[in-house]
Amino acid sequence: MRIQPQTFPLPSGEILVIRSAEPSDARSQCRHRRLTSGETDFMARYPEECTFDPEQIGRELAATAESPRDFTVTAFLGERVVGDLAVTQVRDRLKLRHRANLGISIQRAFWGNGLGRRMLEIAIAQARANGFEQLELGVFADNPRAIHLYKSVGFRQYGVLPKAFKLKDGTYRDEVLMVRML
Repeated sequence: MRIQPQTFPLPSGEILVIRSAEPSDARSQCRHRRLTSGETDFMARYPEECTFDPEQIGRELAATAESPRDFTVTAFLGERVVGDLAVTQVRDRLKLRHRANLGISIQRAFWGNGLGRRMLEIAIAQARANGFEQLELGVFADNPRAIHLYKSVGFRQYGVLPKAFKLKDGTYRDEVLMVRML
């Protein structure tokens, strides 16, 4: 499904457009994923693991756009993706249809200006409108900024998965599991 486009003003005076990503945005989406994967260890992948094919991403974006419940909330500066959020149904089974996963990534240059909060607010409202009853996410336990943001929009911690992520240097990071009832 597609969300309605909205504008988001930056402190610099630039205006971002927040809308659903379309298949024509696939190349920019690939660049965004590579960039954000290298900017912080708080992503589940490294840049060299970003072997996304723009055609494959385009097909995924087309399927999401046609889905009655799954959607993206993507922030654009011109044609460039600078933030991306996806909400996807956990599984299409009667016992699981009420649940959705949420993942978000924002380029470091756009941190700290309220963009993440706005994208989350849009996603929460749309997920509720789409009939989901809860949103779930996982976040690195050593990412207090993200945990604070998620709590501020109503997510609560329900568990911790120890050693969920193993970094290249051999160290581990726990994952905080959070849920937002809708």
